[in-house]
Amino acid sequence: MKYSISRISAELGIDRVSCPDYEVSLLLTDSRSLIYPSESLFFALRTSNNDGHRYIEELYGKGVRNFVVERVPDSLKDAADVNFLVVDDVKSALQTIACRHRDRFDVPVIGITGSRGKTTIKEWLYQLLQSDFRIVRSPRSFNSQIGVPLSVWEMNDDIDLGIFEAGISMPGEMQSLQRMIKPTIGILTNVGGEHAEGFESMLEKCREKAGLFVDCDRLIYCDDDPLVKKVMDEEFGDKERCAWSFKDSGCRLYVKHVEKGDGSTVIDYVYDNRSNSVTIPFTADSDIENAIHCIAVMSLLGVSDEVIAERMSRLTPVGTRLNVMEGVNNCMLICDAYTSDYHSLNPALAFMGRRMTADRTSTVILSDVMHEDMNSDALYRSIAELLQNRHIDRVIGIGPEISRHASCFGGDAKFYRSTDEFLSETTTSDFDHELVLIKGAGDFRFDRIVDILEARQHETVLEVNLDAVVHNFNNFRAQVRPATGIVAMVKASGYGAGSYELAKTLQSQGAAYLAVAVLDEGVDLRKAGITMPIMVLNPRVVNYKSLFNYRLEPEIYSFDILNEIICEGRRYSITDYPVHIKLDTGMHRLGFLESDMTELVRVLKSQNVIKPRSVFSHLAAADCPELDDYTRGQFEYFARCCEQLQGAFDYHILRHILNSTGITRFPEYQYDMVRLGICLYGIPTLTDGSQGDLKPVSSMHTAIISIKEWEAGTTIGYSCKGVLHRKSRIATIPIGYADGLDRHLGNGRMSVWINGHRCPTVGNICMDICMIDVTDASCAVGDQVEIFGNNISVMEIADVLGTIPYEVLTSVSSRVKRVYYRE
Repeated sequence: MKYSISRISAELGIDRVSCPDYEVSLLLTDSRSLIYPSESLFFALRTSNNDGHRYIEELYGKGVRNFVVERVPDSLKDAADVNFLVVDDVKSALQTIACRHRDRFDVPVIGITGSRGKTTIKEWLYQLLQSDFRIVRSPRSFNSQIGVPLSVWEMNDDIDLGIFEAGISMPGEMQSLQRMIKPTIGILTNVGGEHAEGFESMLEKCREKAGLFVDCDRLIYCDDDPLVKKVMDEEFGDKERCAWSFKDSGCRLYVKHVEKGDGSTVIDYVYDNRSNSVTIPFTADSDIENAIHCIAVMSLLGVSDEVIAERMSRLTPVGTRLNVMEGVNNCMLICDAYTSDYHSLNPALAFMGRRMTADRTSTVILSDVMHEDMNSDALYRSIAELLQNRHIDRVIGIGPEISRHASCFGGDAKFYRSTDEFLSETTTSDFDHELVLIKGAGDFRFDRIVDILEARQHETVLEVNLDAVVHNFNNFRAQVRPATGIVAMVKASGYGAGSYELAKTLQSQGAAYLAVAVLDEGVDLRKAGITMPIMVLNPRVVNYKSLFNYRLEPEIYSFDILNEIICEGRRYSITDYPVHIKLDTGMHRLGFLESDMTELVRVLKSQNVIKPRSVFSHLAAADCPELDDYTRGQFEYFARCCEQLQGAFDYHILRHILNSTGITRFPEYQYDMVRLGICLYGIPTLTDGSQGDLKPVSSMHTAIISIKEWEAGTTIGYSCKGVLHRKSRIATIPIGYADGLDRHLGNGRMSVWINGHRCPTVGNICMDICMIDVTDASCAVGDQVEIFGNNISVMEIADVLGTIPYEVLTSVSSRVKRVYYRE
């Protein structure tokens, strides 16, 4: 839907603007997602970690002419072709626009909140009700203070049902979400410990979530949760409620029996005294609860029992991840298992766009797309236009509907009626040096396409959570002054996680520098499209030509290196090349001493090949409170050296000395930059909680490939080291010391996590496999095994080995497949 700028101004209480009265249809909060400049209204949001005002000039250069701001950039104050709607609070303005837009529509709206299951329930309801309603719903998990207004904006005159999520983490947040969503039907999935830190009690958190339902006509929730029941009885006793229960046959929806089978579950229930039974293709307890919420909604909306049973049997999984993995023939794959619809395609393309490089073309493999509120012809014309504006080089469509609309996509696109047809006519040699987005509806089984295009088919996988990288980075960015930059350490291939995807993520988050250990790591990042400053901490550079060509900034720690780079720079006619001066303030490893400063200054001033960009040092004992006097002595030493160096130059030389621990313990010494290392990867260096809620970035998983039962006294593995003391079930998993699982972890010295149970190793770790005692765990061949991650921490494994988490992470073999993902 389109709004004139004059109408937007009126809604915000702003006097009529004098600039052109443009019309806008898109609300833009992320400059990287820009597609249609002339139709976009950009909201320059301020957060604790960023400021949208810094992107205004860039967006103006790309054709955006409409902005909601708190201040107008000086460079555009006299521009006659641009609208600046100046407000006190941009986020509040965004929410106000969403509220006014929502007020235009008198249709049923389902509002979903809770600690878990919101996105799955929303997507399942869409699957179940799309034949009966024209539905608009939250894209992915857009359930925040910023995501909800963007979701509500998608409402238009063609829809007759809205389904929106609402997520909170602090008291007072639900009120604004409620005003925007205004649900008429409310679903409370559950109330757990997630994001509970800001609440005084779980009761307070439950009441805050229930604030979404103040104007609802009907409510759906589980009556078996005493906390939820208490709040619902106290707050909403006068409303129509569809409480469901496994225990109370008096509830409106009573689940009288649940029977799990091989890959499916039968749910027998009674609703309004009518008995019915459904079979869902899932067995997890969380999926069963989500399905019961969907049964309640469909029953409330008057869907017949027979239709409910038929549709529930066809539910498909909801994959919220965007996975990135290596493909064949130097390809990179982005696998999006989320529902195949128009509104989820653009975020996936935006994610893809941030990973495009000069040496790879772009390919999108797309299945038939859900029609939502558009007719089929308009839908595929819009998709084709979106792909064209995203500069996609090659389009491959799979499915009868997208094939029927082949003419929308131009002559170079190829189409197949089914996945089977595509697989029969395509080989891996048809893909080379491409970035490939694979996005298909569940029925099309695009996992088979992924299987043939993946570079490695190893059951053992190192999963890297890019959302956790962002979370940890922002956690520390909130601890430093706005003017202090963060040097993100991605050396040793990103502490084993792989540096390229991390670098892409950190570049988009606004890190000041990346730091690598050796020249080759920096070169690889440049070749992969990383443009931000990169610092090389290698003690010795051999290929200076590559250093200069790829704009990599070296550490200078000795007069030998200093004279060498000056000499090499003259050979290549280099001038004013940025370098980083390393000082030895107490680590006694590398660096110039205070007694060297006079000569260092003399040499630097006598040439024009290089110029100091920064001066830095390392703390030797930042995590040892008993050595704080030593650490403070390092700060004093560093300050004296910096003063002497800075005094010789008429421009500012950046200073940095704090590592992850130092950022937390010595914030008064932040200077111009800080260096974020192991904590970026979710490994705290302090145990008192002072470093915030860090999330593990890397998790290592494998799968059970065999289970056998053995009698007591049987020996397991090489040298008969594993002796069973009871009748046991022993599982074999395909991971060994060649994958990075240290041999010292065998014979019960560590456990893995299988279906909620810790299962110890048995016998010696072999090169490619090891054995696990699963006697006390319910598991089968194919079940996932966590080596480390959310349940088994890297720190625990490091303690067993008597080492540090760095060594465990960097020991993961290159043959282990890396999968990068964002939710």
